[in-house]
Amino acid sequence: MEIYIEYLNSIVEYEIRWNIFKTILIILVLWLIKKGAYHLIGIGKDEDLKRIYHWRKTVQYSLVFIGLLLIGNIWISNFQSITTFLGLLSAGIAIALKDIFVNIAGWLFIYWRKPFDVGDRIQIGEHKGDVVDLRLFQFSLLEVGNWVDADQSTGRIVHVPNGKVFSDAQANYSQGFDYIWNEQNLYVSLDSNHKKAQKILKEIMNELMQDGFKSIERAMMKAHKEHFIHFGQFTPTVYSKIHERGIQLSLRYLCHPRKRRVLEHQITEAVLEKFRVESDIRIVYPITSVYLDKGLQS
Repeated sequence: MEIYIEYLNSIVEYEIRWNIFKTILIILVLWLIKKGAYHLIGIGKDEDLKRIYHWRKTVQYSLVFIGLLLIGNIWISNFQSITTFLGLLSAGIAIALKDIFVNIAGWLFIYWRKPFDVGDRIQIGEHKGDVVDLRLFQFSLLEVGNWVDADQSTGRIVHVPNGKVFSDAQANYSQGFDYIWNEQNLYVSLDSNHKKAQKILKEIMNELMQDGFKSIERAMMKAHKEHFIHFGQFTPTVYSKIHERGIQLSLRYLCHPRKRRVLEHQITEAVLEKFRVESDIRIVYPITSVYLDKGLQS
């Protein structure tokens, strides 16, 4: 046994081995504290997912910070002097690692001002999607749109540097007001009964959306109080305009961002079914004709 100890001392000094043991012990204890904290926080219901997510992140970052302090105090003999030295070098480090510090500042800004949160649908620069994670240097979006129509998910995760919140404009689909205005256009011929078509379209939209009118009204009242958002009308309507194709009928209605495509599909199906039995309403669309001249001779 003594020979084995002497052999270890010849390879690694006792003080270094003891520091390694304390480091492993600290990591193990902090890991157990993390697991225990996660267990106490629990899983929760769907409406508690944001709160649970932020509590877990707080625990994680706090334990990492504590671990760095404890382990740094073990391995650095004069920890106070090294922190003073790092403080003197902070200006140079900030210049050399500007992007890293900008991303950290962006992370603080996101948590402090909350331009968006986990679960929100946002667009920042050219990227659009649902926020699924917030980290120290970047946040992650479940991408929507791009090659997929009507704001549905592409399945890709896009990682955006936090510093983008300072340089790119952000649009939040979920904050302030939970609904967006959507429009669908269709065209009927000039000799069609467009008044009748407008009436049918309004009936279709009212039938599909009447269950959500109360929720929309409550959301509008809340948005008016908190953000001074005001709309003169929130019920579906149809606008008409003379167009080169005929009469353009624009269906305008409020919908949840994640239900836009479903509503478009339901409205389209209902319109095709209703207009098919109306002899005085004719949907028009552009066509292309190709004429081949077979009389050409070489």
